[in-house]
Amino acid sequence: MCRRFSLSADLDEVRDFFGVNRVMYYYKTRYNISPTQPIPIVMHHDGEKVLDEFRWGMVPYWGKDCVNADLNTFSINPAYRKLVETQRCIIPCNGFYYWRNMGKKSYAVRVILPGQQMFAIAGLYEIWQDTRKEPMRTCTMVMAPSNRTIAEFSSHMPAILSLDEADRWLDPEIKDLNELQHMVQTFDEEDMQAYPVTPLVGNDGHDHEECIREMDLKLAWVKS
Repeated sequence: MCRRFSLSADLDEVRDFFGVNRVMYYYKTRYNISPTQPIPIVMHHDGEKVLDEFRWGMVPYWGKDCVNADLNTFSINPAYRKLVETQRCIIPCNGFYYWRNMGKKSYAVRVILPGQQMFAIAGLYEIWQDTRKEPMRTCTMVMAPSNRTIAEFSSHMPAILSLDEADRWLDPEIKDLNELQHMVQTFDEEDMQAYPVTPLVGNDGHDHEECIREMDLKLAWVKS
């Protein structure tokens, strides 16, 4: 499971990195994003690559927010097969958070790629009407089996795509489930590192640059 991530990059960086043609909302840098909050996604719309904002967490028929999705489950479920075939997006990210347990204590860590570079996470989106007939725009992260870095936290991790894979994931002409599933692979742990951060990332209302700063582990123990 992945339930917190960051996108600590300005709009020009995001637009240039992912080749975005249009921005559909007022973008702001995010340091601590949690489920049910609005998050940035990149999707194809009217032949263009757009950056838009959707609620993180689909609301499936069983009623619980779906913030992480197993592509195998989605692809065999008739209610969601269409999402896999036609409603794919990528979620821009440059770090995600977990809690590392050591004995009776735990502390927050941020997992990043070298240089805290941005990367694409495979996603799915859905637009439906709520009880007031208002459109509800929701999305979910696609999961892949964890590598050794993430295995201590969870059996699954976000499905990280290369830029070429991200373009193919967004390509509306690609509908073959086998080809799509082949893109959802375990990411190489040699390209990842985790470092301690403030326990304030556990607070949904704390969305500040402090969240991504490396913290002295001794201080992390004191504050955790």
